[in-house]
Amino acid sequence: MRTVVDGLEESRIREVANEGLGRADVLRFWFGESDEVTPTFIREAAIASLHAGETFYAHNLGLPELRHAIAGYTHGLHPQQSTDHWFDRIAVTSGGVNGLMLASQALVNAGDEVVVVTPAWPNLVAQPQIMGATVKTVPLRVVLQGDRAGAWVLDMAALLSAITPATRLLIVNAPNNPTGWTLTREEQAAILAHCRATGTWVLADEVYERLYYAGDSPNGAAPSFLDVSEPDDRLIVAHSLSKSFLMTGWRLGWLVLPPALTHAVGKLIEFNTSCAPVFTQRAAVVALQRGAEVTPALVARLQTCRDTLVPLLKALPGVTLAEPRGGMYAFFKLEGHGDCLATAKRLVREAGLGLAPGSAFGPEATGWLRWCFASRDPQRLALGVDRLRHWLGTPV
Repeated sequence: MRTVVDGLEESRIREVANEGLGRADVLRFWFGESDEVTPTFIREAAIASLHAGETFYAHNLGLPELRHAIAGYTHGLHPQQSTDHWFDRIAVTSGGVNGLMLASQALVNAGDEVVVVTPAWPNLVAQPQIMGATVKTVPLRVVLQGDRAGAWVLDMAALLSAITPATRLLIVNAPNNPTGWTLTREEQAAILAHCRATGTWVLADEVYERLYYAGDSPNGAAPSFLDVSEPDDRLIVAHSLSKSFLMTGWRLGWLVLPPALTHAVGKLIEFNTSCAPVFTQRAAVVALQRGAEVTPALVARLQTCRDTLVPLLKALPGVTLAEPRGGMYAFFKLEGHGDCLATAKRLVREAGLGLAPGSAFGPEATGWLRWCFASRDPQRLALGVDRLRHWLGTPV
């Protein structure tokens, strides 16, 4: 086995979840997914495809119908370019995870330098390491005082100084998992301009783009690098149907690529998965065509969940937490509980409460806990806070 593979750290979130195996009483907020099932009309599209006998291979880059649907969806959010322009830049992938790995395979050579903004979903650091890259992390910093205590913010000077002509790739996830931090359009423009000067590629993980609550966007979506870029920029943007369309288990995503890179990524798809299953792609076409029936209502529910959970958590003594601007997570610090992995395991065993340890997202997040608030019933969140309060020994 390759040394780098042998050294990969197993998921600490899974490690915590294993503590609750076989227990029906645990409130599970550890994984990054809603507890809502995929809408019926999306599932029916997949069933219809199977009944039609669509059980064969598809084009490496995805069904043309799906690529056109993604292009139209992208045009709706980023109308500065035509739908036809976006079509030539779309590669359908077997999930957002697969898309991000394909990007690393396409860009990163052994020995290359890669910069990652952290805390971050651990795959973003592991994937370039698997390719043999040297990874440098640039941590977000935490606001410690005032109304925004607990918010994570970008030190732009530190990031730009870390990106040099020796940097092959910058990986940035915003809205961010786990912190809820988001980039401003001005920050994106400054990062992209700097990377043009250094010749650095940018891989932007924007899977939470639609889960945005700041209210300062004309289309309801978080700022995107696509809004400040040119078609031939060294930029890849990763998306997924998992979060905004309630399709986590379907494993479908896409990449927006420079036109010159699309064919090469199609070749890589052949060597990884050949193609995404046709019946899931048919479901995705319907999801995108009827997205207005899914995503706005989902975002409204998530905002209600956020606005239910955050004040309840902030009212607990010793909790440091800022309201997240995007994503589906409350990321908080619990005073006196610095070993967040041990704390998360104890909460499962002793309180029936399943949270993710911050250390799963990098050493910068040690001592923090991530609570996924994507729930059909906000009262489940309130019940979870009650369990945490009782565990802390705090009187009601």
